[in-house]
Amino acid sequence: MSAENEKFVYPKDVSAFGFDWGRLALTVAPEVNGAERFSGGVVDVKLGQGHARHNHPGAEEIIFVISGTGEQMVEDEDGNPVTRQVGPGCTVYVPESRYHSTLNTGSEPMQLFVVYSPAGPELALRDQPDFRLLAPGE
Repeated sequence: MSAENEKFVYPKDVSAFGFDWGRLALTVAPEVNGAERFSGGVVDVKLGQGHARHNHPGAEEIIFVISGTGEQMVEDEDGNPVTRQVGPGCTVYVPESRYHSTLNTGSEPMQLFVVYSPAGPELALRDQPDFRLLAPGE
């Protein structure tokens, strides 16, 4: 990718993190285009699937629902799970180090855009047992 093209990135043009439940294509990250203060990308969640409860120590996350519907859980400050139905246009804020999970409960694939600040906590997803690196376009 040329330096100028690194500013305009489609999910199909980068390698992605594949999981049994879906995929994450990082379109903004230090290793993609030199972003320093945050990273982000497109998450596709398969029908009836979702990612397990997890957290990102030391990082905040923003989840924006592009399409599909589901249940989003974010723990409150006392560690109690708070679950809401979410759909297109909903923005979810996950405070620093807070546990959260997403489940696609709709009738179509769910697509999200996620942002992590600071950059880097998404790299821990490579330690998941179902992780596989997908080639661009795969």
